[in-house]
Amino acid sequence: MIGIVIPVHNEARLLQACLDAAMAAARHPGLNGEEVAIVVVLDDCTDGSADIVAGYPVESLAMTARNVGLVRAAGAERLLARGARWLAFTDADSRVSADWLAQQLRQCADVVCGTVAVEDWSDHRHHATQLEDHFKRTYSDADGHRHVHGANLGLSAGAYRSVGGFLPLASSEDVALVEALQAAGATIAWSAAPRVITSARRVARAPAGFAAALCHAVDALLLSASALEQGG
Repeated sequence: MIGIVIPVHNEARLLQACLDAAMAAARHPGLNGEEVAIVVVLDDCTDGSADIVAGYPVESLAMTARNVGLVRAAGAERLLARGARWLAFTDADSRVSADWLAQQLRQCADVVCGTVAVEDWSDHRHHATQLEDHFKRTYSDADGHRHVHGANLGLSAGAYRSVGGFLPLASSEDVALVEALQAAGATIAWSAAPRVITSARRVARAPAGFAAALCHAVDALLLSASALEQGG
C-alpha cells in the first residue's frame, strides 16, 4: 500500500484543489491498482478545513501541535501502522500531478526529492513579476537539483524507519529528514519528474518554509532596487 500525508492548518481556501489532485494521483493507471491511502492531519484548524476533508474518502487526524514535523510524523505513523510500503508527502496549498506517485516509484530510489512550480504569483501584487523572474533565474527545476520540499517528497517505509522519521521541528523538518537519510547512505533521486504546483502565498505556515523564502526574496529584491536608486 502507498500512503500520502497532507498536513493542514487553516487551508480551507486551497484544500479542495489539493485533495482533488491527490485523489487523481491515487487512481493513476501507472500504480497498477495498488491501494493508496490518504491521511490528512488537521493541526489546530479553526476554519472550514475539517468540513472539506469530511467530504472525501480519506482518513483525518486532529492535533493541536502547531508543529509541521510532529504533524507529518503523526500521519506517517498512521500509514505505517496500516502497512504502507511507500510514504509520499505534499502540502495543502499544493496540487500534485496525476502521475505524481507513479513518477516517484519509477525513480527506483529510497528517497525521491521533487521540485515545485508556481502558476499564480498574484499574492505578491506589485512585486509578482519581479519575484517570478527571480524564481525562474535562481530555481533549478531539473533532474539533479538539490531542493528539498515537504510538498514533493517520497520515500520507502524502510528508509523512513531507518532514521527515525521526522524530527519535531516547526520548520525544515523535511531538510533534516533528507540530511539524515543522506548520512545513512540512502539512495536519493533528485528528480523533476514528479510534478507539484504550489502557492506563492505571502502568509507562511512554517517559519522557514517556501512562503517565507519567497517573502525574503521580495525583501532582497526591494533592498537591491533601493540600493541601485541611491547609487544612481
